[in-house]
Amino acid sequence: MEKSTDCNWPGNDALMRAYHDEEWGKPLHDDRKLFEFMVMDAFQAGLSWRTILYKRENFRRAFDNFEVEKIALYDEDKIQELMQDASIIRNQAKIRATVLNAKGYLQIQAEFGSFDKYIWQFTGGKTLMNHPTMNAEIPAKSPESDAMSKDLLKRGFKFVGSTICYAFMQAAGMVNDHLEGCQHKC
Repeated sequence: MEKSTDCNWPGNDALMRAYHDEEWGKPLHDDRKLFEFMVMDAFQAGLSWRTILYKRENFRRAFDNFEVEKIALYDEDKIQELMQDASIIRNQAKIRATVLNAKGYLQIQAEFGSFDKYIWQFTGGKTLMNHPTMNAEIPAKSPESDAMSKDLLKRGFKFVGSTICYAFMQAAGMVNDHLEGCQHKC
């Protein structure tokens, strides 16, 4: 693979480029937005990020703008309603995991004061700056994502394997994997 001075994974897709330029790798500390990223990364498992990003607004609508308190109260009727919503990914295991994870999320907020305080402990409260020069140097997981995954699983979360946790860390700016020379590297 050739060396690149700009991240090439968004390609020429305007929505992917906007996500790369405005969100990916930027430190995020808003609890609701962190929950949104956690849900979106869980739904991405086995799919392309482009597929998820293009359904993002539909997910926001379907999941009450990712208001964790509402999602934690979803009952079987709401789960079945979501299963009928063709505008989102209708994966029953992922939908049920979102409800379960919302409950765990609220427990973490109660224990730590915010999800932000809890989740950023895995990187010591700072963005881990990687310095890849090509996509092949960007890992799929790390010791930090392994630790995050292990702790979330212990707390009863689902769809939080180390690879999903690493993608979440990238999205939330806990890890910065912009290629060296990328104008959006923080």
